[in-house]
Amino acid sequence: MEKPSYNTDIVRGFVNWSIIWGLVAVLVGVIVSLQMVNPDLNFPPYLTFGRLRPIHTNAGIYGWGVGFIFATFFYMAQRLCKTPIWSPKLAKFQLWFFNATIIASAVTLLMGFTTSKEYHEMEWPIDLMIIVLWVMFAINIIMTIIKRREEQMYISLWYMMAAIIGIAVLFVVNSAAVPAALFKSYSAYAGTNDANVHWWFGHNAVAMALTAPPLAMFYYFLPKSTGVPIYSHRLSIISFWSLIFMYLWTGAHHLLWTPVPDWVQTLAMAFSVMLIAPSWGSVINGYLSMNGQWHQMRDNYLVKFLILGLTFYGLQTLQGPMQSIRTFSAFIHYTDWVPGHIHMGTMGWVSMIGFACIYYLVPRIYGNEIFSIPLANLHFWLILIGQLIWSISMWVAGVLQAGMWNAMNPDGSLTYTFMETMVEMYPYWWARAIGGLIYLIGVLIFIYNLYMTVQKGKKSSSTLTEAEGRA
Repeated sequence: MEKPSYNTDIVRGFVNWSIIWGLVAVLVGVIVSLQMVNPDLNFPPYLTFGRLRPIHTNAGIYGWGVGFIFATFFYMAQRLCKTPIWSPKLAKFQLWFFNATIIASAVTLLMGFTTSKEYHEMEWPIDLMIIVLWVMFAINIIMTIIKRREEQMYISLWYMMAAIIGIAVLFVVNSAAVPAALFKSYSAYAGTNDANVHWWFGHNAVAMALTAPPLAMFYYFLPKSTGVPIYSHRLSIISFWSLIFMYLWTGAHHLLWTPVPDWVQTLAMAFSVMLIAPSWGSVINGYLSMNGQWHQMRDNYLVKFLILGLTFYGLQTLQGPMQSIRTFSAFIHYTDWVPGHIHMGTMGWVSMIGFACIYYLVPRIYGNEIFSIPLANLHFWLILIGQLIWSISMWVAGVLQAGMWNAMNPDGSLTYTFMETMVEMYPYWWARAIGGLIYLIGVLIFIYNLYMTVQKGKKSSSTLTEAEGRA
């Protein structure tokens, strides 16, 4: 059978640029964490917390996260379908347009143009760019799947298609707006409906951008890294369809104790708790795939990233449903517990899977062995320690905040003022900044290791070369 000729140039491009935007995201994150403990580090009007914070989140989600989604999807789709990418020219234009969109987003956010919707801050001209970008990507991947030479559709392809279609629907619906000026618009929805639609987008964007794609990667790269098949393809399919169905109903758990109708809140709370089952279906599938292979946690640096990443996913999907219960939400919402929860997912689950994927890809798309496995292991331990310091400090801070806010004197007055609560946060905010700095050092070691792999790494054997690397 004729061996397909896969396109690696586009994978290289997206790998390189996702790393650049990932570095920007972590660096800006460290800066804003320091601004929280030292307000003198705010330099108005552009370099303030209010301007930099959305750049941090959007560079992380769309620059780093979506960037390596593009890279891995183009890599996996070709191999799972045993056919080259449908349109290399379209993919090349997409790479250019991706960077133009990220830069336009950063510049407009620095200038203060924002919709003020979390995770969807960019104004309508940038929204149009994002839609064009995603349509290009969707057409290329879907056409590659349609033209596939491999009849069997592996689970990763299902998660890839769900992400592509889900993000398109979510983004278009939530971005509906009436333009009032070049960088000013008003939402097409009003009041409670606007909030409900936005958090339907917000939470399901987590599902379709930060859950489905990493699961597609995990199911592909764990067997490729360990050399053993996934434990149960049937379990993976059951988990997939259950996850996709249940996730779509959970967004309103961000709006508990608001004017959103009680039945909508209850529905979201119930589906959030049920979501534990399909989420842990994938976690259990991953763990059972390691039967007889747990020694690879010691010997194989890729497996460390993949299994610890999956573990953080499992913890996320226990903590999230717990937060969706009304009584617990009443206590913990609006506290620092919430960013601790979010960053366990982004720094732990999503980024650990992303690091593993890139470590797997770079030797194969450049034909060089990894420069230093000890450096890769050091990177692993630094980001693990940094993430744990970051998240745990915020969980403790959140519980302390909630306790102080709810403390009451016998006469019914509040025990603590808001400023007294703020003062108690400073040690935890310093811990957050230190954890972020440790994480940043880990990322810099990651980049150095990859740079040396490309520039000075030893040529890999034929078993590792791009020509061989097919699913």
